[in-house]
Order: sequence, then C-alpha cells, then structure tokens
Amino acid sequence: MAGPGKCFLVTGPPGVGKSTLIMRVLESLRINPSLKLQGFYTREVRRAGQRVGFEVVTLDGRTAPLASLDFSSPESLRWPSVGKYKVDVASFESLALPELQVREDTNLFIIDEVGKMELFSSSFFPAVLKVLESNIPVLASIPVPKFGRDIPEVARLRNHAGTTCFTLNFGNRDAVREQIQSLMEDLLIKH
Repeated sequence: MAGPGKCFLVTGPPGVGKSTLIMRVLESLRINPSLKLQGFYTREVRRAGQRVGFEVVTLDGRTAPLASLDFSSPESLRWPSVGKYKVDVASFESLALPELQVREDTNLFIIDEVGKMELFSSSFFPAVLKVLESNIPVLASIPVPKFGRDIPEVARLRNHAGTTCFTLNFGNRDAVREQIQSLMEDLLIKH
C-alpha cells in the first residue's frame, strides 16, 4: 500500500488545467536527471483549431491514439464511446500499460489521467492499483464527479490510504501547482 502522503490526485472540471499542472510539475522535476520518472499523460489532438481526439504520450515522448472523432476502419465503429469520441482501447493499452509496470528504481509515477476513456481498458485500473501498492509516489489526475456521482474506480482512488486530493479551479491553479511542486520536491529531491 502506498505510504502516507505519497499519492497526489488533481481533480477539477474539464479545461481547468489539470494536465498543464502535471506537465509543469514534471518539467520542474526533470531538472534532476537522477530521478526516474515513469508514466504517461494525455493531450488533445487538434486539426484546424478544433479538437478531433486525444492521444496518450509516454514521458519519453512516444505517442499512440486514445480517442478520435475519425472512424477510419470498420473496427473503429465497434470501439466504446465517450461523448462523440471513439476510444481505441488496444492502442492505449499498448503504450500506457507498459509504463505502469512497477520497477524498483522508479521515483515517481505520472498518470494523466484515470478517467472514463482510460477505464475502458479492463487492465488499466488493476495496473494503477499495483502502482499505488508499490509505495512509489504517484501524481495523477482524475475527473471531477459529474452530477455528484463519481466513477467507482475514481472514488476508490480518492479514498485510498495515503492519498491527498487537490481540487483545481481557475482561481487557484498557480497556488495548487506551487503546493504540489513543493510537496514533490520535498518527497523526491530533499530526501
């Protein structure tokens, strides 16, 4: 089980800057080349200024499709949907799941995000739980509950021992980033 105060979850409404916050914290930690960082983040795919999908990106820059508006194959018509996006579970799993393999030399896991699209993978949440049980610090983003209802797996993460949850809004983004960055530096660099 993750040690006390070693799992940091960032939540907030869509577009508030959860991924941006995680990326800025990640950038600040990368100044220490001895830190072994592992995981992935998601980012929007845009075409002509419009969001057309999402991709998963490993911390070393490899990418794979996560979800798309484009239905380029008969197979994609069978993929699960979130809103207007079709989720390419196989593509996500091929890149993200190896990044969640626990290695003894890892100092921090980045998981952006544990959300509805990612949870279509039946292997994803068990891998996240193994990471939490590894006692390696985790910085992750999770969606805000819709209509007061949390996704069961996300609720389980919120209530996991050793978890601290930060709710991001447009007024506190810089303060929360500074707080998380300070906590990460104390946890990873000063000790």
